[in-house]
Amino acid sequence: MTLRGCSIIFINDQEEILLFLRDDIPDIPYPNMWDIPGGHVEEGETPEECIVREMKEEIGLDIDGFNLFSVIEFAERTEHTFWKKENLDISQIILTEGQCLKWFTGEEAKKTRLANGFNQVIEDFFKTAPFLK
Repeated sequence: MTLRGCSIIFINDQEEILLFLRDDIPDIPYPNMWDIPGGHVEEGETPEECIVREMKEEIGLDIDGFNLFSVIEFAERTEHTFWKKENLDISQIILTEGQCLKWFTGEEAKKTRLANGFNQVIEDFFKTAPFLK
């Protein structure tokens, strides 16, 4: 069975997206790189259930009202990326995974090499701009 992943792009009113800096542990994939919050879909779980669980586990948020942005077939996984307009106060979030959270403009994200092949996803997100519709 193909590995399935889920991720979520939080975008604020300044049209910045939320990224997290992965832990700097040599035996994890993409150590010390910026990434979109998310995780792997578990057995018997839908991508929607997964993103709700992952956000609860990783950043202590109960989320709803998010939308599917894309489903992309990467070589190693099928990635379901959701998005949600949300003005999160990242100073109030206690991370249980990763080093820190930071808001990035589209330009800043474009200039940053992201983990898991997410540069293309972010570029497509800003190009199609579902948050403006």
